[in-house]
Amino acid sequence: MNILIIKLSAIGDVIHTLPALNAIKNHYPDSKITWVVEEAAASIVKDHEALDRVLVSKRKKWIKGLVKKSSRPGSVKAILSFIKELRDTEYDLVIDFHQLLKSGILVWLTKGRVKAGFDKGMQHMEYSYIFLNKPISPVSMEHHALSRGLMLIESLGIPAKQVEYRLPVSLEHRQEIEKILEKNKIKNSRMLIAINPVAQWKTKLWENKKFSQLADCLIKTYKADIIFTGGPDDLPVVQEIMNSMKEKAVNLAGKTTLKTLAALYEKTRFLISTDTGPMHLCASVGTPVIALFGPTAPWRTGPFGPNHEVIRLGLECSPCFKRRCYRKDIMCMKGIRVKDVMDRVINYTFPI
Repeated sequence: MNILIIKLSAIGDVIHTLPALNAIKNHYPDSKITWVVEEAAASIVKDHEALDRVLVSKRKKWIKGLVKKSSRPGSVKAILSFIKELRDTEYDLVIDFHQLLKSGILVWLTKGRVKAGFDKGMQHMEYSYIFLNKPISPVSMEHHALSRGLMLIESLGIPAKQVEYRLPVSLEHRQEIEKILEKNKIKNSRMLIAINPVAQWKTKLWENKKFSQLADCLIKTYKADIIFTGGPDDLPVVQEIMNSMKEKAVNLAGKTTLKTLAALYEKTRFLISTDTGPMHLCASVGTPVIALFGPTAPWRTGPFGPNHEVIRLGLECSPCFKRRCYRKDIMCMKGIRVKDVMDRVINYTFPI
């Protein structure tokens, strides 16, 4: 069988689809599987053992190129080349895990015998179901995103009882993170703790001063080595947090790839994080996460699995799923105390 998976972004959503990929490969071991993904999350699936090909959509880059007259011909050429690749294979099964208009259009463009995905009735679908010839009955959004993906393929007759990520982290990635740690004078750490403080939504953020206080408290209490992680755009925020600290920490924001970051999380005792992609990356390598949740629902998009802790106040207005707080105070996040986090940390500080 030739099978096409469409899950474009974001980092956490792509990670949540990996168990479905592995279940498909387990059920159809001789199949050839292609995955269409957007640029930001592409490195997560590249070199995955269950995949034969990865097609990368550079949609955002192409759109910017179309706006400028000088770059328009190049963008048009790149788009047509991508569509040609998308249509160069006749797929027995196309599965739209993304369920948005942009993924639906890709489904429409493919040469697919069976085009499957959830039918009308789920949130934020943007009419993606109109491009399907095998619509699957919608399920409740109150199921975790990872579980919804498995429920989708089970409706196609594919067993999905196990949750396996098989993230393609190689020896090279692990050696690279060892070099980075040694360069920052961290070797054979008694307790390595990662903190990922930044998220894309303002309403998901915890106060910088509390992250500073938390990091200092972890160092003083447990003699821990603290590493802050994040993307290149997070670097100034992390530096501001570290400038307010009394103790020393390491800033690796923007200094790792997704796979070297995964290799780092393999080595850490646990991660403290806001609701963002690295939180799911950490969970996928089996390292515990202490997650701070406010406007979003951890039962939908929290760290998946039994070994994690979620801290949330449970205000009446939460989860609101809003990027802007109508109360103007973002109390669902600001109300979380440093003590609340330290009370959960104790569950993970026992000697190895």
